[in-house]
Amino acid sequence: MHSIIIDCHVHPDFSIDAEPHSIDAYCRRALEIGLAGIYFTPHLEADPERRDRDGLVRLRGALHPMDDLQWLDEYFRQVERARRLYGDRLLIGVGLEVGYEYGCEEWFAAVLAAYPFDYVIGSVHCLEHIAISSAAESARYFQGRAAQQVAADYFGKLAALVDCGLFDCVGHLDLYRRHGWRYLGEAVYNLHAGWLEPILLRMAAKGMGLEINSSSIRLGHAECLPGLDLTRLARDCGVRVFTVGSDAHCLSDLAVGLNRAQAQLAKLKLGVATFQRREAITLDKPQRCRLQ
Repeated sequence: MHSIIIDCHVHPDFSIDAEPHSIDAYCRRALEIGLAGIYFTPHLEADPERRDRDGLVRLRGALHPMDDLQWLDEYFRQVERARRLYGDRLLIGVGLEVGYEYGCEEWFAAVLAAYPFDYVIGSVHCLEHIAISSAAESARYFQGRAAQQVAADYFGKLAALVDCGLFDCVGHLDLYRRHGWRYLGEAVYNLHAGWLEPILLRMAAKGMGLEINSSSIRLGHAECLPGLDLTRLARDCGVRVFTVGSDAHCLSDLAVGLNRAQAQLAKLKLGVATFQRREAITLDKPQRCRLQ
């Protein structure tokens, strides 16, 4: 293969917030732009207070309850078909992005035990049952909240995500920065102080990975999530496994910003990893894909 860049965070049509592009279409696009691998990570959400918003997937073009796991059976069938068609040219990983929610650990564990996933991202998407990842919703959370309350909410939930031991990697570590800067100003960039270090130390002790998520680049931000400062802090706390992912929700998002993500890791003399059957594999000498 002429490149070993692997996009480890891609939402195919099962995710209802993604465009209805199939696994097959993403694989063909990955080959067009010179990726060596693509890891699919449809959403798995469990907040009962958001069931009407987040508790659905798209299955064969129709909405389907997320907790009826027939969709995962179809997901695995489609990945296996793609591996038969493209597996000699493209590493295709079967993953999941879990939106962590307090009290749902038992269900998450049951789902993860029932299917042979390669890679499972744990992410904090919601605080107080409001999606801070969403431009439309985030104002309802951030308005009127002091920086220290946001920090307590976010890092308290992140600590629980790490401590439950169910996930391979933490997704978009500082997601609160995406929209929080509008309400917290410069304070958003120091929100982690005193909170994040103990969490990173626990991640390191567990061998958990940290995703460098490049979705912020296509949204016009200067750095990935996390940026150089928090990636350096993770390294200094002993985290050694780092993946890169575009968080693509449509074909044109695929791999956007990944060259920046890899350059960030290279600047800190850190390697890039992926996962197979939940085991981390570090890649040698990551190269650039044709998409910048």
